[in-house]
Amino acid sequence: MNFMEKEKPIGVFDSGIGGLTVVKRVASTLPKENIIYFGDTARVPYGSKSNSTVIEYGLQDARFLINKNVKAIVVACNTVSSVALKEIRNNFNVPVIGVIEPGAKKAARETKNGRIGVIGTRATVSNRAYSSEIKKINSGLEVFEKECPLFVPLAEEGWISHKATFEIAEEYLKELRELKIDTLVLGCTHYPILADVIQQVIGSDVKLIDSGVASAEVVYNELDRIGLHTNKNSLGSQEFYVSDIPTKFKEVAELFLGREIQSVQKVDLELLSV
Repeated sequence: MNFMEKEKPIGVFDSGIGGLTVVKRVASTLPKENIIYFGDTARVPYGSKSNSTVIEYGLQDARFLINKNVKAIVVACNTVSSVALKEIRNNFNVPVIGVIEPGAKKAARETKNGRIGVIGTRATVSNRAYSSEIKKINSGLEVFEKECPLFVPLAEEGWISHKATFEIAEEYLKELRELKIDTLVLGCTHYPILADVIQQVIGSDVKLIDSGVASAEVVYNELDRIGLHTNKNSLGSQEFYVSDIPTKFKEVAELFLGREIQSVQKVDLELLSV
């Protein structure tokens, strides 16, 4: 394997800030790898868009990362993973890892009573992405899906302990709580930002599944399989790009990652659609 190939960065993209939950997990699992992140903050949320629009945006986001010379792409967006993963894989000659299959496998492993809840955007839930994936693993499992679209803007605003967030979480999650689930898939990469609120409302006896954790393990294994782990011994670097409002992104990202980010660069949307 070419030495230069190994030293290329890993690309991660999402519709907004939520994919940072995956960056955090990938960086923890693969601390020596360089990471380039793109958040499409001008067009967030993707979950309310049509499938054709999600495919178009997903391909544009992936192309941006390919132009940054990445060696693998992590689609840190459940909506894109549920709708556009096949198209992205067909268009680009690098490993493309989504978040749904790893999250579904982890949920199927963790449940004890066979009753799994999934919360996600309208697109992810209407496509029944997690239900179908979990049923492939074990057809006997019961899966209950619930749309929680307001969690995305709450996470984007950094309202991680706001009274309104608790009230909305109660409204969304009371039905799943009554269904006696023992496992809850956070089916949007924004949702782990609100994990403390979600855990309090759904109950401490329910296991939360963060697809980012499972996806990071898949990235590690995939790079291992094709011999693309970096050779360097120093900690990897991270670059951040957004399509709008870099200052707001920087503020919320630093709150979530718990550290300072040197810079966030704004990308012109017209360059994405070329």
